[in-house]
Amino acid sequence: MDINTIEQYMNRFNPRLVAFVLGAVKKVPYFRKMIKAIVRKESAAIMKELEGSIKPYRRAFAEYASLPATGRPRKEIRDLMRKIKSREEGKWKNGFVSGAVYHGDAAHIEFLNEIYAINSQTNPLHSDVWPSIAKYEAEIVSMTAAMLGAGSDSGVCGTVTSGGTESILLAMKSYRDRAREERGIKKPEMIVPVTVHAAFDKASQYFNIRMIKVPVDDKFRADVKAVRRAITRRTIVIVGSAPSFPHGMVDPIEEMSELARKKKIGFHTDACLGGFILPWIERLGYPVPSFDFRLPGVTSISADTHKYGYAAKGTSVILYRDPELRHYQFYKTSEWPGGLYFSPTFAGSRPGALSAACWAAMVSLGEKGYLDAAGRIVKTAEKIKKGIEKIPGLRIMGDPLWVVAFASDELNIYRVMDFMTTRGWSLNGLHKPSCVHICVTLRHTRPRVAERFLKDLRAAVDYVRKNPGEKGDMAPVYGMAASFPDRTAVTDMLDAYLDTLYKV
Repeated sequence: MDINTIEQYMNRFNPRLVAFVLGAVKKVPYFRKMIKAIVRKESAAIMKELEGSIKPYRRAFAEYASLPATGRPRKEIRDLMRKIKSREEGKWKNGFVSGAVYHGDAAHIEFLNEIYAINSQTNPLHSDVWPSIAKYEAEIVSMTAAMLGAGSDSGVCGTVTSGGTESILLAMKSYRDRAREERGIKKPEMIVPVTVHAAFDKASQYFNIRMIKVPVDDKFRADVKAVRRAITRRTIVIVGSAPSFPHGMVDPIEEMSELARKKKIGFHTDACLGGFILPWIERLGYPVPSFDFRLPGVTSISADTHKYGYAAKGTSVILYRDPELRHYQFYKTSEWPGGLYFSPTFAGSRPGALSAACWAAMVSLGEKGYLDAAGRIVKTAEKIKKGIEKIPGLRIMGDPLWVVAFASDELNIYRVMDFMTTRGWSLNGLHKPSCVHICVTLRHTRPRVAERFLKDLRAAVDYVRKNPGEKGDMAPVYGMAASFPDRTAVTDMLDAYLDTLYKV
């Protein structure tokens, strides 16, 4: 018996009943061992099929499972990396990837690489040696805060982090520690929409904060009434997305943050994806729901500079309404024999060159650069949305601005995604509900990219409609993840995937 057989059998019954029965059965050691064995066997089979795509360079280039006896020539190493680069850059450079590379212009990349090289040895841990990085980071935070509704005397402050996940983790840790110290809360809870980024679940696991999930409405925005019902005396923070990663919808942050303000609870706007594009879309006259520090209930915001801020990968900004909240983020100790030690974020030593490149990107683009980029992206997204609406069998999820998710009530949408992969596209598969999205970037605004996407999407729908019995490559994986009631089977499969990544 395999996973698919079990899944087909269990799909005849109520999912909640199946989950309950599975939970009870797994408590019996014999059955737990049997289910684990089935899952491991199925995961191994799936990974074997996928290993070629996960490890495409196996035996194609030199491999090192241990250090070479003598160092390889630098020219040889450079040549190897250039060959690998040439294989990889075509897809994203031509605009065939959802998100991932947000600018990608050769001159912009070269400029950021030059800035990185100038600052390659800097480390903000040693601020006395490299005060330049403190200057860059302070100005990055200030520019970002001003863009997100903070007045010159508002007190809004923050830090530069390594990415959106770290920004989110730091914010949730800060709320937890503040609630513990100021309110005596020992079992903290955060209220989040089901569409919130997975980094909040990571924060929940890392910092032992119970995550209370609330549903979304038919436009995939958080249900405000459900948020109100979920608030308890243990609630330390409410979270809204601007926009959510899956469907590109901005939650009703004005209403949610006002609930938080009245209850004297923190409110975090996750604008990792939209922080550096929503302000400019709004400036261009498009309808953008309020989400930033202009709302009195918003007490923190995460915004990724390495997405639509067009910095190099590895920077983000976490902002707080006041320094007192930020103090709960800082690490400091006065007891270490090595002397006084303190750091603003999780890392000790950090690559100051990334902060320098981030500062350079922001200053070189300026308001006009961000406005122009936002206009091109939204216009391209509108073209894609109109094209999808004309394809029979597809429907757009919600009313997104530039992250366009689409589903089908007639076809296996994951097989549509599989076909798009054969045409060179790398799209994001989503589930709960099953759909696919394309996150539009500057790469997609290049001539004829949107037209090519729609042409290939029409061909994908036609092919899947005419060949309903084909299995596909990723369709079975996403199908199991979307429907199998035992989540252990899915997470074990992800363990197998991560194990495979680290195989030489």
